[in-house]
Parts: sequence; structure tokens; C-alpha cells
Amino acid sequence: MTDTSRCGIGCQNLSISVPGRRLIEALELDVASGELLAILGPNGVGKSLALHTLAGVRIPEDGGIFLGEENLAGLTRQQVALSVALLPQYTEDVFPATAFDTVMIGRHPHIGRMRWESEADYDIAQKALAEVGLAGFVDRDVLTLSGGERRRLAVAQVLTQSPEVFLLDEPTNHLDPQHQLDVLKIFRRLVDDGKTVLASLHDVNLAVRYADRCLLLFGDGRWKVGRTEDVLDSKELSDLYKTPMETVPWQDRQLFVATG
Repeated sequence: MTDTSRCGIGCQNLSISVPGRRLIEALELDVASGELLAILGPNGVGKSLALHTLAGVRIPEDGGIFLGEENLAGLTRQQVALSVALLPQYTEDVFPATAFDTVMIGRHPHIGRMRWESEADYDIAQKALAEVGLAGFVDRDVLTLSGGERRRLAVAQVLTQSPEVFLLDEPTNHLDPQHQLDVLKIFRRLVDDGKTVLASLHDVNLAVRYADRCLLLFGDGRWKVGRTEDVLDSKELSDLYKTPMETVPWQDRQLFVATG
């Protein structure tokens, strides 16, 4: 099996379109191990499509995606799943299942066709549930969970997958302020341990607190990437979100408030 461990993820000349509109034009991106990149932009600019394309579940119009030095197109789905986890923006539960059964889905790429889950797999799943504050939810039917609890369960599932690269589409969706911080702290710790995280966020100030770099998507093909402190300012964000944004000093950094 191709070794794509501790590799980071990137793309070259990547373009993404929807009917009648080019959202992203010739994106050049290289996100290293030990880095958290926040993807920012208003609704409809291609944040979700970019993450799905980087995960290999959507074919780009142009360009290539690379896991380390490996072209994603040349890897099997299992090889990709061993290295890359995608947290979608929405999760649907069609059939009843326990929280533990749901989180164990994350172990499937690691389990052969003729194997059952091992004690190590169970331990990984239990630890993931505990990390998101759901240790006591093992036997709960997922259909009885609140939106925020279900979101934390989805986070536990990608943690259970144990990849090197996490692609997170609005990981703080449905979460109250404390759980937003708790979840991003989990991924910040993983980044500090050498993992790679790309996360689309709607809260600019969460990007200020946790992201090493930011990718701004304007929805008309334009994009900008750079260190968080270099690319986030009131002028750039006002252009990005098409509404006035003002800078507010906070501790040793700057936060941003929409004033339009």
C-alpha cells in the first residue's frame, strides 16, 4: 500500500465550477503536516465543494490533488480513507443506530473484509466519544440526539478514523460557543502533534484564534491564501463578505465585527 502518512495535502491549478459560474480559478495550495488552514468566504463561494474535491469525492474541472507526493487520482478509496477524513456540513441518520455504532464507522478503512473490530478499535472509538464530551452516550439512539450532540458525534467519527489529514466542513455547525471552542481545541492539539487540518468556518474570529493560515474564496474565481495575521484585515474582509467589517483590538490580536 502506498505510504501517504504524515504527508499534508495540496493542489495545483485546481478549478471548481457550478453551472454558469467559475467559483475557484487555478488554486495553488500546499497545506503541510502540523498546519491548520481556515477556509473563509460567504455562502455559495465553493468552500464545501473545495473540501469535497480535495477529499476525492468530486472531480475537479482542472488541476490535480496531491497527498504528499502522491496524486490522489492514483490512490484507491481505501488508501485515501486511511489518510484523509471528511467531515461533511450535514449528516443524515436514516436508520436507528447507537452513538457507538455510528462512531465505529470511522474504523472501517482500517478493518479488512474478513475481520471484526478489535479491542484497539473499540478503545479508539471510546476515546473519541470522551474527547467530544459524549462518553455517556454509547447506547443512545442517534435519532434522540440534539443537533449539537449529533454534530459532536460526527466529529468523534472522524477522530475515530485516525487520519493524517482532516477536511472539516463547518465543524462548529450547531454548536454553542463553549463546544465550538472545545472542538477547535481538539483539532488544534492534533495539528500541534503533526496532523493537517483544513476547516471551513463562518466565524472569522475563530480563524483568528486557531488558524495558522487562511484561504479566502471570493466566489468569482479569485482566491487569496496567506498567514492569518497577513490576510485578515478589515479592508480584505469587507471585500470578501460584501459588508463593512471593523477591527476590534483583543488581547494581543485583532478581532473583526460586521457593522453593515
